[in-house]
Amino acid sequence: MAAGSVVVLARALEALDAGGAADKINLIPQDFFAELCEQIIQHLNHKIPGVNTAELCQRIQTSGIEINVGDLAQIANIVSFLFSTAARNNLSTEELVATLGNAVSVLPKHAVQVIRHVWNEQGKSISVSEDARNTAAVGQFVDIKWKLGVAMSSDTCRSLKYPYVTVTLKVADPSGQITDKSFEMTIPQFKNFFRQFKEMAAVLETV
Repeated sequence: MAAGSVVVLARALEALDAGGAADKINLIPQDFFAELCEQIIQHLNHKIPGVNTAELCQRIQTSGIEINVGDLAQIANIVSFLFSTAARNNLSTEELVATLGNAVSVLPKHAVQVIRHVWNEQGKSISVSEDARNTAAVGQFVDIKWKLGVAMSSDTCRSLKYPYVTVTLKVADPSGQITDKSFEMTIPQFKNFFRQFKEMAAVLETV
């Protein structure tokens, strides 16, 4: 195993320890942590646009575990870094586990077992080409939802009753975290928004 890979993996493990993420991992049941790791592997393999930490966090909280989405996102980022670094350096399961074993005081045993299993089963399939890394430098569109509403009143006007459109974009950022971005538009703004999409579709038909 290259010395450089040991250094960067050690830095990731230090981040786990310094940020208190290791303690949070210790709270996460093994099945939920396994699901998180599998989503990370799928994201690195470009099979899914990102890791839905918000949805997973809600399910963990429902099971009675106190953890917030920010902590889970931090864990996902560090584990993703571990996997991507291991892939770039072509680490075997034994080499990765040996590195993690040197930090046994940081990672809980059940987390090391999950990482070992997931990496052994799916680690070799991770693509780390230059094109893939360049693509990962920008966010990815996941989904769009919209709804029509009517503003009934405001502080300055007793009765407005004008229609507006609320648009929610689901986007995976470069780290793989899926977030929702919501904004409102007036009807003229929405019509212009829609017109630009039609123009894009017309251009794509010529490609």
